This record gives sequence, C-alpha cells and structure tokens, in this order.
Amino acid sequence: MQSPDAAPRRRSVVVFDVGGVLLQWDPRHLYRKLFAGDDAAMEHFLGNVCTEEWNERQDAGRTFADAAAELLPAHADKAHLIHAFGRRFDEMIPGAIEETVDILRELKRAGVPLYAVTNWSAETFPSAQNRFDFLAEFDGIVVSGEEGVIKPDPRIFRILLDRYDIPAHAAVFIDDNPANAEAATNLGIHGIHFRSPQQLRRELVELGLL
Repeated sequence: MQSPDAAPRRRSVVVFDVGGVLLQWDPRHLYRKLFAGDDAAMEHFLGNVCTEEWNERQDAGRTFADAAAELLPAHADKAHLIHAFGRRFDEMIPGAIEETVDILRELKRAGVPLYAVTNWSAETFPSAQNRFDFLAEFDGIVVSGEEGVIKPDPRIFRILLDRYDIPAHAAVFIDDNPANAEAATNLGIHGIHFRSPQQLRRELVELGLL
C-alpha cells in the first residue's frame, strides 16, 4: 500500500494565458483595414515599425503615448498608423476562441480554481474585460502591464503563485507560446503549449481536470 507521502500530487488549479488561447488577437485584423488590402506594405510596417518587440514594451508597462513618441521622429509619415495601435487596439480582437471558453466554463462549473497570466498593456486590458464577460470567471488575473514584467520571465509566475497562495505543484498553465509554457514548467508548474482547443481538452482530461 502506497503511503500518503508517496502519492502523486494532483494538479488542481488551472491558469490560462488570454491572447491566443481565449481571445483571437492579431494586429493584422486592424492593419488590413488601414492598408486597404496591401498585405506587403502591412507586413513591412509590422516588421519594421510597430514590431512585436516594440509592442512587448507596452505589455511590460510602457504607455502607448511614450511608445508612439519613440517612433514618430523616424516615421512621421506613419503617425496615424502608429497611433492606431493603441487607439484602435480593440479591432485587433475580432472575438473569442469559443471552444476554449467552453473549456474554461466547464472547469468553472466543476469548481476548479481559475487564474490568468497575460502579457497585455495595462491601458488596453480593461476594454477586453468589458467586452468579454468570461474574463470575470477568473479568481485572479495577473496583467504584465500592471506588474512591469512579461512572460517568460519567471518573476511573473512567482507573482501569481505568491499573490494567490498557489503551490506550483498544484498548477497547470496554458499558453500558445511554447517558451512561456516551458518557463512555467521550470518552476514546477505543469506547462501546456496550447495548439488547439481539442488538444487542450485531451491534455486536461489526462490530468483528471475534465
């Protein structure tokens, strides 16, 4: 007979990323409209002006006003496109990934504690919360822009664990970025690289959470 101390510890808390897991986020949803179908010009702009790295600094706490001010001296002709990133951020999110939201709600009905850790600007996240009522299902949300640190930095996961008194061995973390899932795993959390709602459901079933 196995002693209690030798029994495997069951994962009992689920932590979601938001963009790419629960919400469809892509700046192209906005910029295809602004570039009137000129995909080559749009990709050049997103690859060289409002880049992923530039946006990550807003996720880490920089304001969109400061972000625009950094770019405008070299790209004054693109001022309206640069300002649109913050001002029309909602248009980058056409809707939810409904099958993942269904999983979230199943977990909620089953009484599983639910949290979120998201790389998101503190300025634009409140609008997403107003638009999507399922974000109120979480017992707590850690927003990188409010904390000044972004995934995959382990500090943001420690903020979650410490703030909500979650043992790492009890938590499952779901993210569409494999580096973020790996960073969580390195802290003793069970990281899941999200690739589809169907794959996520299978993995949660295997963990006994669904």
